[in-house]
Amino acid sequence: MTRLWQALFGQRARRRWLHLIVGGALFMPYWLVGTVVLIPLTDGGGPFGGSLLVQFGAYGVGLPIAALTALFPLTRPMSVAVARALCGVAPGRFAEGPARGPEARARTAGWFVLHLGTGALVSGASLALPPFALSVAALPFSPALRASELGRFWHLDRPWLAWAGLPLGILMLLALAAAAAAAGSLLAAAAPRLLGPSPADRLAAAERRAAELAVRNRLARELHDSVGHALSAVTLQAGAARRVLDTGAGDLDFVREALTAIEETTRRTVGELDAVLGLLRSGEDDGDLAAPGLEALDALVRGAGPRVALTVRGDLAGLPEAVSREAYRIVQEGLTNAVRYARDETVTARIALSGDELEITMENPLPGAGPAPVARPDGGRGLRGVAERARLLGGAAEAGPVEGCWRLAARLPVGSAR
Repeated sequence: MTRLWQALFGQRARRRWLHLIVGGALFMPYWLVGTVVLIPLTDGGGPFGGSLLVQFGAYGVGLPIAALTALFPLTRPMSVAVARALCGVAPGRFAEGPARGPEARARTAGWFVLHLGTGALVSGASLALPPFALSVAALPFSPALRASELGRFWHLDRPWLAWAGLPLGILMLLALAAAAAAAGSLLAAAAPRLLGPSPADRLAAAERRAAELAVRNRLARELHDSVGHALSAVTLQAGAARRVLDTGAGDLDFVREALTAIEETTRRTVGELDAVLGLLRSGEDDGDLAAPGLEALDALVRGAGPRVALTVRGDLAGLPEAVSREAYRIVQEGLTNAVRYARDETVTARIALSGDELEITMENPLPGAGPAPVARPDGGRGLRGVAERARLLGGAAEAGPVEGCWRLAARLPVGSAR
């Protein structure tokens, strides 16, 4: 009994009933247009005074008009908003955005007609049936009602028979609630099919997810390269300064230089980290990411340690912003790997602009003791990022041991990025 009561009068049933009432209200303009079309059949009684046949005739004329207006793309977002709030269907089963394409618009029009048509019938019954049912239920208690046309029509004007009006009125109200609950369940079952995503919607959603993942991967690379390099450089400089202090050599200038490099590196990295985290919080594209370019190359090399030999050929100031930014990150990742394995050996970095191609080469001697680093086919996480950066610009990058050295080489076309 409790389940039956919940099914007929529970919160979900009431919300779906309200959804049907909204559909009936939306159908009123179309019904009025239908009555105007059928005005010659109203016998001068106006739209509300015609026969029942005219009323249903206007209903039949209004439905195709509603279907035509539902072909506009914005009909679907409005219908989804109402159905999501009142139908009791999981939000993820609805399509997002305007209906695009004939198939999506046809399904939206089908939903619109079903909602308005069913809502008009339930709304009309909700307005007319409760007063009538209450009047029938009150027949045993009102001689005036039994003497009226209502009592004579139902043959309930006799006192002993009038008591049948009480259960009859209650049954009418229960039947109305059951019809409304059934209609609400029908719409809830049809909503995912008619307002759900079409193949085009699923493809668009997949493209959006792919674009979002690409942005997140880009931001993840920025974080890895920036923070990873900073930690490696700071560790190197701090370790060198500690060794100087432990030996008692008293080279305070070297310690001061190491601490200055640590300060510059951390300050620069905090700025880059704030920019990336700001984009992650706002959910925006990474096109406005304020990443440094090759103009910050001197500070990058200075922060990496004293044993970095940098050679630059060509005018790097005229490079396109995208090439300069990605080249900076490639050099940064190369220095991060080099200072990790070079120990006290010198790291050689060469950047040369030759025609329409920027060449980046970084070498450091492999450690004499212990196994050499293994060049995995897909590289480490940082080397994989270097390869991705080069491919995005139409270039190429490779890394591996060459004649006792670990070499990272990248070629970036300049002309294609301009």
